[in-house]
Amino acid sequence: MPAVAGPLAAKYKADADRILAAAMADNDGYAALTYLCDHVGKRLSGTPQLNTAVEWGADLMRKAGLENVKVQPVMVPRWVRGNESGAIVGPVTKPLHMLGLGMSVGTPKEGITAQVVFVRSFEALDAMTPEQVKGKIVLFNPGWHGYGVNSVYRVAGPSRAAAKGAVAVLVRSATGLAMQIPHTGTLQYDETMPKVPAAAVSVEDALMIERLTKEGPVTVHLQMDAHMEADVKAGNVMGEIVGSEHPEQVVVLGGHIDSWDVGQGAQDDGSGIMATFEAVSLIHKLGLKPKRTIRIVFWVNEENGGAGGKAYREMLGGKVENHVAAIEMDGGAEKPLGIGYGGFGGGRRRTPPAPGAPAAAPPKPFDESSLSADEKQSFVYMKDIAALLTSIGADTVSPGGGGSDIGPIVADGVPALSPRTVAQHYFDWHHTEADSLDKVDPEDFKKNTAMLSVVAYVLADMDGKLAGRKSVFHE
Repeated sequence: MPAVAGPLAAKYKADADRILAAAMADNDGYAALTYLCDHVGKRLSGTPQLNTAVEWGADLMRKAGLENVKVQPVMVPRWVRGNESGAIVGPVTKPLHMLGLGMSVGTPKEGITAQVVFVRSFEALDAMTPEQVKGKIVLFNPGWHGYGVNSVYRVAGPSRAAAKGAVAVLVRSATGLAMQIPHTGTLQYDETMPKVPAAAVSVEDALMIERLTKEGPVTVHLQMDAHMEADVKAGNVMGEIVGSEHPEQVVVLGGHIDSWDVGQGAQDDGSGIMATFEAVSLIHKLGLKPKRTIRIVFWVNEENGGAGGKAYREMLGGKVENHVAAIEMDGGAEKPLGIGYGGFGGGRRRTPPAPGAPAAAPPKPFDESSLSADEKQSFVYMKDIAALLTSIGADTVSPGGGGSDIGPIVADGVPALSPRTVAQHYFDWHHTEADSLDKVDPEDFKKNTAMLSVVAYVLADMDGKLAGRKSVFHE
């Protein structure tokens, strides 16, 4: 939806222009991201590096002059990857480009050697008999249909295959880029099923196994030391610009401070926490005092558990109703096109169908006529605000917004928003060794910072409020 200038654009143009100019001239945010990537690096939950990042983040907020800086204690899981490897051992011999999936169990010390069963979908797996799967390694390769579709096989595939007797699972990496780069990510075991080791393989390796299975039996050897250890204390980092008239009302924005144990966590989600932080810091630097409180949060444990988002919701208790908006940036800092609002577009991935059930129908197209009067007015507000972002090319509003960390409070009716970018390469890089600082373009980063700063400031100062929808929170 294109921007439509109205009363908000007229009222806030001078302040927005100041913010935009300051953001595009600012180098502090990118400098902070550089330090996070190069000197702290990967930040998997439960590791010393994550707690170093938490302490550094709190110090960063204090030095920026934010108020009420604190670390909310959160217990997070400690999953250890250990050594791992995979290889095709018959009918040819070839090492696999693989990464164990987060929260996976390991193999026996000697590894697992078994024949591969290739499937394109859960429906294909359901159609097989237990005898066809028992004792074998299932490889899921649905092709590339976007992260929302592909990641379902990573999340739910291991338990679905284990239910039929599989001893391990391989999943084509959730990316459209074939560069022999495997992508990790979390899985979710069904506690009623055996837990089997699971790993992602590169697109090329998945396709090679598919070709070989058409010729005859294919055997793979998989060895993984992955295991769980005791939970570790970490924390959500937060700071504020306290509202001048309604300090109890809060606009919260942020991203997740943890990352996977590969790459530097630059786009996912170093760019998110640093862009949102600098967006808030710029408002403070410019001496702007919105009527409502703006709170920045670096949530913890988004990648493999979501403990930070859930702990934040628990901390709020009944005060969650005072949150007037929640903005999460967890899609990388590529060139911004505008802001997504409402959560009407659904989650990043579909809920997998139950075993034996037909595939879920694709989500229905957005229907503006189905919105309530308050929701329609909210889109009017957002298109009005977007008119302030024309100079950076981010003057559109999209249906759908949110993220994993804000999911628990959005389910209680807090309006959800998130940046929308060109998204050309995010899923090529995230969850891989390639997620490094060089992937974050400084000018695109500044534009994201500028957009977030303007949107957060206006939402925190304007008279009206956005509408939210209560729902059921799905982990």
